[in-house]
Amino acid sequence: MVSAALASGADGPPDVGVTSLRPASFADLRRDLLRRRASLDLFRPRGPYAVVTREDFVIDLSSNERIDTDLFLSDHGEKTPLVIIMHGFGSSKTDHTYQALHLASWGMHTLVVELPNKGPWVNNGKTLAKIVRLLYGAPKIIDNRFDNKKIVLIGHSFGGVAVSVALVEGAPANGGILLDPAAISRQLPGYLSRIRKPVLIIGADERLSPVRNRDYFYRYVRNGVAEVSIKGAIHEDAQFPVDSDDVTEELQIAFTTAMTSAAFSLSSTGKFDYAWAGFGAALKSSKFFNPKRK
Repeated sequence: MVSAALASGADGPPDVGVTSLRPASFADLRRDLLRRRASLDLFRPRGPYAVVTREDFVIDLSSNERIDTDLFLSDHGEKTPLVIIMHGFGSSKTDHTYQALHLASWGMHTLVVELPNKGPWVNNGKTLAKIVRLLYGAPKIIDNRFDNKKIVLIGHSFGGVAVSVALVEGAPANGGILLDPAAISRQLPGYLSRIRKPVLIIGADERLSPVRNRDYFYRYVRNGVAEVSIKGAIHEDAQFPVDSDDVTEELQIAFTTAMTSAAFSLSSTGKFDYAWAGFGAALKSSKFFNPKRK
């Protein structure tokens, strides 16, 4: 089906407006954004592209291993990055639909993967690595327009474990974005210490919503890691949509905006510096807090 990403309506995402940018091509959009002063607000409205959605898109990982996904293709004719999202404990691919729509509206094809939602998360990470290697070697499985040299991994909660393990297991990705990651595996510090790709942690407000061992991710990744928290956000706000009375739509949008900026930055430059610079206003206003990098 074809949908306008983040269009308003009872059965769709909230109306956050549409960017005023009207690029002739994705290359022009990337060039224009990188020339502007970095700003998180640029990525709050939906991007300039419509999105083609393929629900329940199956990837045959092997003769006896089929992976269920939802695929969101940015509706333009150019080779552009691929973002892969991994859900967390007790969740599914549908808990990241609005995030995927938003990413694709900004020109980045997006695949939301569904794996066993109670783990084991190290095994999920190894499976995720196999998926990325398969798509890297055969991009046409997704779409001939995706650039296999620009793959970004995103994981929520225990999905952050899967992303971290995938990076260590040789997934040919540019790096990872961890949405309020959580961990219980004793193996995880050993994996984190071996990550050699850029990692950005976008956390909830631990004063309101502490998660198990989130500190592991910044502590054990040796370098190339950054972290920031969103004031007032709870763990579930890092999904979008999610069926809970406790979440706040505005904070879900804050996570989605930061994630989109970070994915654009990493896929376009290989680093998070552009996105980090764009967080400045939110840090100054205390909407974001506790920034750290090493």
